[in-house]
Amino acid sequence: MKKNIPLIRFDWAIKKLLRNKANFDILEGFLSELLQETIKIRQILDSESNKETSNDKHNRVDLLVENTKGELIIIEVQNSKEYDYFHRILFGTSKAITEYIQEGDTYSKIKKVISITIAYFDLGQGKDYIYHGIHQFKGLHHGDILNLAEKQKVLYKKEQVYEIFPEYWLIKVSQFNGAIKDKLDEWIYFLKNGEVQDDFTAKGLDAAKVKLDKMSLTDEEQKEYKYYLKRLRDIASEQHTKMADAEDLLKAKEEGLREGFEQGREKGIEKGREEGIEKGRE
Repeated sequence: MKKNIPLIRFDWAIKKLLRNKANFDILEGFLSELLQETIKIRQILDSESNKETSNDKHNRVDLLVENTKGELIIIEVQNSKEYDYFHRILFGTSKAITEYIQEGDTYSKIKKVISITIAYFDLGQGKDYIYHGIHQFKGLHHGDILNLAEKQKVLYKKEQVYEIFPEYWLIKVSQFNGAIKDKLDEWIYFLKNGEVQDDFTAKGLDAAKVKLDKMSLTDEEQKEYKYYLKRLRDIASEQHTKMADAEDLLKAKEEGLREGFEQGREKGIEKGREEGIEKGRE
């Protein structure tokens, strides 16, 4: 019988544990399974939303990683709905590109950026739970894909044009139905349920079973983790209240318009009746 092993949430692990070089193997395992290549992390770079304060209203965690190929990988966990989230990830990749090129460098020094979103809300409209976006140039008349010239392949050590441009991965965790089809699904199972099965073999999960075990946290980390979970619940509750208030306001407006229409219609009928009576008297 399969045994489930409860672990701490991945976003809190990113915040507190996975920045430690001793724990890179967990993150490297996740990235390797997702990108289908062996990923080794050179360093963790600064990220913008990992400061934790008592009045922090953010409901996301992000991490900026540089791998041994010199590529920049943005990993962001988003817990609540943002309608302009697609714009946000575009801004994030653009910011990384401009911040990590030195003044005077040629354009060929621009770093490849890979943006990974782990979304715990219904992002966009689609049936799948993993989406991959790349940039290609398609011929208007012949439908062919524009490729690099042979000289460009040698100069930049790239085979395809899309390898130069930002690449996007969107994981819609809530849309995963729990059916395990491959090793990446084992990771998605963990992201959704906060636990793994003891027979999972995906890269990084063996290390996660040990290092992300709730029982392995110190007393101080236990307190911080409980506070983090409470803060997530508080933020979710506040957003739920705002959404409910907005729905009530919209409903009130609709009812007001309907009542106004009915009143206007009744007045129009009455006025028409009076005008008809007047004409009949003439």
